[in-house]
Amino acid sequence: MLIAGIDEAGRGPCFGPMCLAITIIEKEDEKELKKIGVKDSKDLLPKKREYLFEEIKQKIIEFEILTINSIELNDLMTKNNLNEIEAIKIAELINNTKSEINIIYVDSPDATKGKFEGRIRKYLKKEKQQIKIIAENKADSKYIIVGAASIMAKVTRDLEIAKLRKKFGDFGSGYPSDPKTKKFLKEYVQKNKKLPPFSRIFWSTCEKALQEIETKQKKLF
Repeated sequence: MLIAGIDEAGRGPCFGPMCLAITIIEKEDEKELKKIGVKDSKDLLPKKREYLFEEIKQKIIEFEILTINSIELNDLMTKNNLNEIEAIKIAELINNTKSEINIIYVDSPDATKGKFEGRIRKYLKKEKQQIKIIAENKADSKYIIVGAASIMAKVTRDLEIAKLRKKFGDFGSGYPSDPKTKKFLKEYVQKNKKLPPFSRIFWSTCEKALQEIETKQKKLF
């Protein structure tokens, strides 16, 4: 029996991409992932995640990673909320699979049971509708195969963030709670009178930074 796990990395930040990954394995081989230490990426140090990223690729049957940059996210958010966008992209991952999957475990952002599965199924191809989907909160810590997907997504996002930092300077993690991110955003907007090009413009942190500079400009006149 083939099982799959799906998870995202970078859902909450105000900077950079969101990455989603699907990992597929024979159910009986899932124990091999546990043996090498696969778990929710949040419970692993960066070096361990990087090591496991390569190990996971060797042990699974199939995987795919989608990177949705901030520009695409901004465009999609003019039409849909983040949960719907995530469901659209998860369906894309499932539709792209070549393996005949029996069960897919998904880390769900929706608290209501069955709601996120319903979102995903709206975008699945007819031939993929027979797949059983189990979408649950904290699935990345409940199911090893989802933990594997979380590692694939997290390592990919970290690499993308490193590229952005190299080009634009150290803005921290990109999360609104990060003091370095907040400082970078404030200084960038004050200097350039606009948001950094890798910003998620509908995030309240970015909206507030723009509003503050607009208020200051009005006071000058």
